[in-house]
Amino acid sequence: MHRVMKLLFIRHAQSTGNVEKRMQGHGEFALSEIGKQQTEKLARSLLAEGWFPSHVYSSPLKRAAETTQILLDYFLAAPLPAAVSDLIDGAATPVDLPENESCTIPVSYAEELKEFQNGIFQGLTWAEAVERYPALCQKLEASPDWIPIPNAETLEDARERASQFIQRLMSQHQNGDHIWIVTHSWILQHLVAELLGCDRSWRLRAQNTALFEFWIDRSRWHRTDQNRFNTDLWQVRRFNDCHHLQT
Repeated sequence: MHRVMKLLFIRHAQSTGNVEKRMQGHGEFALSEIGKQQTEKLARSLLAEGWFPSHVYSSPLKRAAETTQILLDYFLAAPLPAAVSDLIDGAATPVDLPENESCTIPVSYAEELKEFQNGIFQGLTWAEAVERYPALCQKLEASPDWIPIPNAETLEDARERASQFIQRLMSQHQNGDHIWIVTHSWILQHLVAELLGCDRSWRLRAQNTALFEFWIDRSRWHRTDQNRFNTDLWQVRRFNDCHHLQT
């Protein structure tokens, strides 16, 4: 395949908030010990593939930032091989790599990648929320429709920041860039929907450290002819992939 822009969306590893079943929102929760192990497994798997990023974007929230740091520490500590191949259907294709081992990988901490800003529910378990806000929780349990939570962002807010981030990627990057995006399960749904051009967001039950990988011909991204429907130009390479956790 010709040179493309590669996007690898990564959900953060297990956090202490995940373990305690808390609605984390913008709360700062560190990775659990299992989460650290998950990230190390992911790092080994990506390194074995030769999936070296040229750029990294991460949510600044602690659970995502720690996932990002462990991944980067693992990659930067490992010796870069003289020739790394990216396996594509059994055929080896050269990957663009830095010229020496002392290189750094640029990291941007993006506010758009934060998890749902969940207002008064931040940091609570559902049982704690029911105890504090019984009437609101009863409404939420009784209807599938979106019901506003005090001090929380709206669905439109979330989709808008997802749109802003995808537009930023497309304006600042080109074919040959290989990009990690480390983020959270809820906003990930909106990011993927926005990238795919969906007019609605879809439920994705992404596990911790799940991978969603897309290959895009950036030079043809804004074409309006029938190449929009040419699936050689836009490829879903992985979707909710967690095979690295089985090792």
